[in-house]
Amino acid sequence: MTTSDGSSSSTERPFSFDERLREIDQFFLGTDRVHQTMHRAAEAFERAGIPHAVIGGMAVKAHGHLQTTGDVDFLVAEEGLTHLAETVGPAGFERVQGRYRRFLDRNMGITFDIVISGMYPRGDRSGPIAFPHPGEVRELIDHRYVVNLPTLIQLKLAAGRFSDFGDVIALVLVRGLSESFLEKLHPSVRGGFAECLEAQRREDEYEATQDQAFKDRDRNGLSPTS
Repeated sequence: MTTSDGSSSSTERPFSFDERLREIDQFFLGTDRVHQTMHRAAEAFERAGIPHAVIGGMAVKAHGHLQTTGDVDFLVAEEGLTHLAETVGPAGFERVQGRYRRFLDRNMGITFDIVISGMYPRGDRSGPIAFPHPGEVRELIDHRYVVNLPTLIQLKLAAGRFSDFGDVIALVLVRGLSESFLEKLHPSVRGGFAECLEAQRREDEYEATQDQAFKDRDRNGLSPTS
C-alpha cells in the first residue's frame, strides 16, 4: 500500500492470488486505480495547456504489450514545470515528501512521476539522448497522448536498465519489429536494439526446442500433431 509519502506501508496484507487476478482483470479493462490516476492527471495537464505524454510502463501497454504497472509516468515540457504544482494540486494530487518529481493521487492512492524535456534518461547531464519535447514525439492512443513507439524504445534503451531491455524485447515480439526498425533509432542505441532482437530470436528457439522435446516424449497420443 502506498502511503502519503509515496513509500510502502510497513503493515503487509496477506497476499491473495484471487484478489490479484481481479486487479489484473480491472487493469486490462482500464477500470483500475492506475488508469483513473492517469486520466485525472492527463486531464489536469490538458486544462492547464501543459504539453505532456505518457511514458514508462503505461506507454508500453498502450503500444501493445499486455503488462501491468503500479504507477504512471509522464513526459512534461520544461515550460510547464513552473505551473505544475498549481495545476495538479486542485485536481487532488500532492507532491510526495522527498521526491520532487513524484505526486500522489489522494483519491486513488496511486503515484505518478514526471520527467522533463531536456533531462537525460540516466539522470546525469550528458549523453547523446535527452528526453524530447512531448509535443514532438507523441500520438493519441485511446484518447490519451502517449510517446510514439520509436521514442519509447529509444528512451528505454538509453536508460539501460534490465527492466527496460525486457520491455523492448516484449515490444519486439508483440509489434513484430525487425532490423528495419533500426533506422528509426539514434545510432547510440542501435546496438542495444540489435541485442534485443537476438534475445527474441533465442526465445523463439527455446520455445521451438521445448515444443519438439514435448512432441518427442509424447507417447500417449496427447500431441495434436501426432
